[in-house]
Amino acid sequence: MIILSGIKKLYRMGAEEVPVLQGVDLEIKAGEFVAIMGPSGSGKSTLMNIIGCLDVPTEGIYSIDGQEVQKLDEEQLAGIRNRKIGFVFQNFNLLPRQTVLRNVMLPLMYGGVAMPERSERAAELLRKVGLGERLKHKPNELSGGQRQRVAIARALAMNPPIVLADEPTGNLDTRTSLEIMELFTELNREGTTIILVTHEPDIARYADRVVRFGDGRIVEDYRNGEGANRESV
Repeated sequence: MIILSGIKKLYRMGAEEVPVLQGVDLEIKAGEFVAIMGPSGSGKSTLMNIIGCLDVPTEGIYSIDGQEVQKLDEEQLAGIRNRKIGFVFQNFNLLPRQTVLRNVMLPLMYGGVAMPERSERAAELLRKVGLGERLKHKPNELSGGQRQRVAIARALAMNPPIVLADEPTGNLDTRTSLEIMELFTELNREGTTIILVTHEPDIARYADRVVRFGDGRIVEDYRNGEGANRESV
């Protein structure tokens, strides 16, 4: 599903070039649950932006479902983001003045789904994440965990095969974090590919596979439970 080959990313700051990714090779198959870990500045969030078609590499090839991202125009990239990828962020990124239902309906509107179906599908997703009784509430009337459930429902609105989650438990307490991770686990069991950025080992344990970054490179890539048989890169 996702193939990255020789991915490099440079940012130019005046006359200086700052390398962030330095030759990343990574393949993620459909249905995997992958945790991407690493210290601040290691390049994991930059990689997530590239996978999510929010940024493009300076060098290398990124393919999603056989399409080379570098060959796509802005409209095609927007189409991939809308149909193939659902995004979940640490800060929820909900519209504060809109109801929970309307927040989840937003991607459906951009996707051209008719109004009656938009409302019905959004309500169904909110019931799926345990918020069927909160459709008319606004984000500031919900707890942090509930807001993240709304964000997950919104990410699933267009039934994408991939969900990218960037530190989705970073603003939540331990109990709520585990509830959110159970929800991601259930989505993965249903067939959704989950790619999760986290710095928390307890959260990464929910994934089947851990990819660890350091200085813009993959330094470890292993399956949870392998122990001493980890593959260092």
